Amino acid sequence: QVRLVESGGRSVHTGGSLSLSCASSGRTFSNSVIGWFRQVSGQERQFVGGIRWSGSNADYAEFVKGRFTIFRDNAKDTVTLQMNGLTPDDTATYFCGLDLAARTIGRNWKQYTSWSQGTQVIVSS
Repeated sequence: QVRLVESGGRSVHTGGSLSLSCASSGRTFSNSVIGWFRQVSGQERQFVGGIRWSGSNADYAEFVKGRFTIFRDNAKDTVTLQMNGLTPDDTATYFCGLDLAARTIGRNWKQYTSWSQGTQVIVSS
């Protein structure tokens, strides 16, 4: 069983930046996908972006393009979600998920089988 551990985030004012990192304690493959999702109470998890564990082929939701970047940090063996230009609409609990044998970078949270504990990100105006 792969365990994902998330770190970073918390709170910032509008226009600020935060980063979240996702580390895996178990076995992953170069084609495995780490997806970043966010969730607001009462709603389904929403795709933010994803990347191959190797660091290739990132994909983003339209509402974060140009503001958020996902990259692999080889030195730390983590995948990082760098969030810039944050607005109160970005306030949510953020999760990273793992699709171990992914064919594509899926935008449906049900495709992912392991999840991090989640981090609440608060953006105040």
